[in-house]
Amino acid sequence: MRTRGTLRLATRGSTLARRQAGLVKEALEDRRYEVELVTVETTGDQIRDELIHRLGKTGAFVRELDQRVLEGELDGAIHSMKDMPTEQPDELVTAAVPERGTPGDVLVTPDGATLDELPDGATVGTSSLRRRAQLLSQRPDLEVEPLRGNVDTRLEKLLAPTLQEQHQQRSEADKERKANTGDDDFEPEYDRTVDEWFDDLSELERQALGREVETEYDAIVLAGAGLERSGLAHYVDYRELPTETFVPAPGQGALAVTATDGETARNIREAIDHPRSRVETTVERTLLAELGGGCIAPIGIYAIVQGEYVHASVTVFDRDGEESVVASRDLPVERHADAAREFAADLADRGAAKLIADARKEAESDDDSDTDPPEPEGK
Repeated sequence: MRTRGTLRLATRGSTLARRQAGLVKEALEDRRYEVELVTVETTGDQIRDELIHRLGKTGAFVRELDQRVLEGELDGAIHSMKDMPTEQPDELVTAAVPERGTPGDVLVTPDGATLDELPDGATVGTSSLRRRAQLLSQRPDLEVEPLRGNVDTRLEKLLAPTLQEQHQQRSEADKERKANTGDDDFEPEYDRTVDEWFDDLSELERQALGREVETEYDAIVLAGAGLERSGLAHYVDYRELPTETFVPAPGQGALAVTATDGETARNIREAIDHPRSRVETTVERTLLAELGGGCIAPIGIYAIVQGEYVHASVTVFDRDGEESVVASRDLPVERHADAAREFAADLADRGAAKLIADARKEAESDDDSDTDPPEPEGK
């Protein structure tokens, strides 16, 4: 059958970005488009050890991809929506929002523990200001430490201490087993040798076993969609965090295809746009744009269509999770963008504007005091 057209779409080069771009590619191919994915390295990919909230200020994961589109080299670009700045060039449009994936966060632990089951003073890894504030609002006793790298790297950092301890114990048990060869009364501690145990490890666990441990994490927090799309979810123990208390980042779990306004954008929208996901993410991004928090304040925004209304939940915290403005509202679908702007204005008056202004001052202070260049991942 003849294809309807050939599209060249930009994607970041990380494993997760390529997997997500593959979902868009498959959806377009189902509509008889021929699609070529073109990998573009971004500033965010080059500065791997910088904290996410600093990268986000300049749209470091997005800008280079969209520039290639604006220059006419490529037909469109595929993004994780939560990485996209709320402002974009006038010539550029969000051509499609495919059906959204899991919007919430997950808590990953070596043993499947819940947040309440973590020991007092447990160390939890995340580089998200929002997740840090939400964790501390629930468990002020936690030590929240920065966590960098791709999904697989973050999981390896979590699993490494436990696996290395198990390896050491099994190695010592093997030595004892060999020393007692021929002793009929000797009962080995483990049924399998250390080599047999190693052979049963997943590739993720083997990589973790060889990783140098800098920080021992009791748990880490990741986006549920990222964990699922990475293909690693079935290798780890995790618990979904409730979106009622751990309100996701605006656009989390959603992908977006940007393109210049015109026929190509219209064709992409007709092929793979998911109206419900577009309405929900439009509400979230409109609220974020009106509040002006960007990536410098701990803000959670989650919207879900419920009949004729969009139920929107917003949490704005200070960085330590001690102060907050929490609210929800049902917005009419027929005027969801305008209603979101009105909701944002009310939130600002209720104290959200002050919390965001204070967060901006703290961010500027952090930038002024940060004189050391970031180190590459793994150093």
